[in-house]
Amino acid sequence: MGDGLHVIAKGHEHGPAEFCEAGLSLYGRALREHRIPAEDSEHLPCLLDFGLLHPDSEDPKWLRPLAPAVALSRLLSESARDIARRRHHEARLTEAFVPLLALDGLSESVAEVPDIVLLTGFDRINEAIGRTMDEAREELLTVVPGRRSPVRLRDVGLPREQRLLSRGCRIRTLYQDTTRHDLGVVAHFERLTGDVQVRTLDEVTKRLLIVDRSVAFLPAREDRSHALEIRQPALVSFLATVFDRLWALATPMYPEAVRVPSADGVTPRQRAIALLLVEGHTDTVIAARLGLNIRTARLHIAKLAALLGSESRAQLGYLIAESGILKGEDADQ
Repeated sequence: MGDGLHVIAKGHEHGPAEFCEAGLSLYGRALREHRIPAEDSEHLPCLLDFGLLHPDSEDPKWLRPLAPAVALSRLLSESARDIARRRHHEARLTEAFVPLLALDGLSESVAEVPDIVLLTGFDRINEAIGRTMDEAREELLTVVPGRRSPVRLRDVGLPREQRLLSRGCRIRTLYQDTTRHDLGVVAHFERLTGDVQVRTLDEVTKRLLIVDRSVAFLPAREDRSHALEIRQPALVSFLATVFDRLWALATPMYPEAVRVPSADGVTPRQRAIALLLVEGHTDTVIAARLGLNIRTARLHIAKLAALLGSESRAQLGYLIAESGILKGEDADQ
């Protein structure tokens, strides 16, 4: 306990300034009932460790509470000693690093910001993105596959994006076509004041965020628990160029929505599904690539089959190839 941290049980450790809720609850019960069975505190040894409970002198099977005024005084004293120890430790660290900071060559190399940093954990990723957005001076470019959490849009996305817009920056966001019918997303952008534009494509890249064309964030794992913070100019420039190319191909959704064009009774979404079918992808892969749930993807496949008069999956692929509905895609490629 010399460092101010009380290791009191496996999975249950904290200092006096971080008294746990369960401990306070049991201590309150002891005050109300004047004593409690010793076995009731076995999972909360912090009460004995901090001296808030002590064995009954007449029967050690029972524990009696220390008077709250005395307990508070003891805890405050221990907390003060803990703070003093930490400050002493900080002073020693500062003293040790003073001569190192005086070495100009080393200081300059250490001060350099890494080109690529792996961020682990949602909190650290969120903090890094928030800090970078708050430093933005020009624009925010984002690619968002799938849906965004309505709660995070309201509690995190809205205030961050509005602060950025209030500084005169602009926002350009790419979603998948499936988002055009998401009233929550539309409502989010309607709440923002500033230069905001949103466009959609049938298929987009994985999540991407670029700030001022100088910093980019990419997911490093499928569950997005890891991310890359990229400051390497060539890489960020490449990612920004990819965004620009996708943006030029996308259909406006906000502030003025443009109807996604349809040709020969085949919608762009059905054409995208047709292309993936010809490439041999399963329904699950098609749904994931286009941001659809599996039931919706199969419904579109069924409509496409009915439109072309197909009676089987194999025949559908043949009819798609013969119909010429992918000619526009071939020309683009």
